[in-house]
Amino acid sequence: MRSGLILAGGRSTRFGGADKSLAEVDGRPMIRRVADRLGEVTDELVVNCRDDQRTAVADALDGIPCRVAVDPIPDEGPVAGMRTGLRVASGTAVAVVACDMPRADPALFERLFEAVDSAAVPRAEGRLHPLHAVYDRHAGRVACDRTLATGSRRLYDVLARVDPVVVDADDVARHRSPFTNVNSRDDLATVTGGIGN
Repeated sequence: MRSGLILAGGRSTRFGGADKSLAEVDGRPMIRRVADRLGEVTDELVVNCRDDQRTAVADALDGIPCRVAVDPIPDEGPVAGMRTGLRVASGTAVAVVACDMPRADPALFERLFEAVDSAAVPRAEGRLHPLHAVYDRHAGRVACDRTLATGSRRLYDVLARVDPVVVDADDVARHRSPFTNVNSRDDLATVTGGIGN
């Protein structure tokens, strides 16, 4: 079984205080775009968020079956959110993506699922992308636990603990990069209009 995990628990501070996961991209909330794309290659969807986001996220995902993984302590960063989501996920392999990546690529996730051992992470233009990657649920959870236990909140420290298979994604990155994330209103303007699906 494959799970998809969307990390949506951030405060969107660079987005002017509004929850960026709910911002519209081509007529749909951004989190719904990500969920629709992830749903093409997974059997279940898990969304990690803060408790105060639950209702708005559920409304944005209306009609999409999903499990919610609420952060026990909000604002601890993506490693803590990933750990929370991996505890809720049922799949052996879990695709992890940020809610602010509306160009997330199902075909690339398929390649990552096929390559995963303890983890599979794409590399494009010399850079690894831990928030568009697939993790073995158990190995990922242990790596998050150990990373947080050291006081680190760095996703690259998680990757170092799972010894991932690296999948070259330069071919994908050259064509509408799936790794583009939306942090600001200006970023939103760059991904709105004509990005397909």
